[in-house]
Amino acid sequence: MEDFKRTLKLQIIEALNLQGMQPEEIDDSAPLFGEGLGLDSIDSLEMIVLMERNYGIKIEDPREGRRVFESINMMAEYIQTNRKK
Repeated sequence: MEDFKRTLKLQIIEALNLQGMQPEEIDDSAPLFGEGLGLDSIDSLEMIVLMERNYGIKIEDPREGRRVFESINMMAEYIQTNRKK
């Protein structure tokens, strides 16, 4: 799971163009939006595209998206449970 979280962080850094940021700088349990990583609503759209393109997961319910994108831990767990093989 640790390797998967690192891969996920790399994908987020690339998708959101977070230049100069390293995966180790993203805390697995820190919030992705607001005070944590500081992502915003436009970033959330990019994250939705990332989930669909890379894992075949479509998030349509905003409440579900808020829960999934709470942290790297939540996102990784959700992907592992719901990814299309």
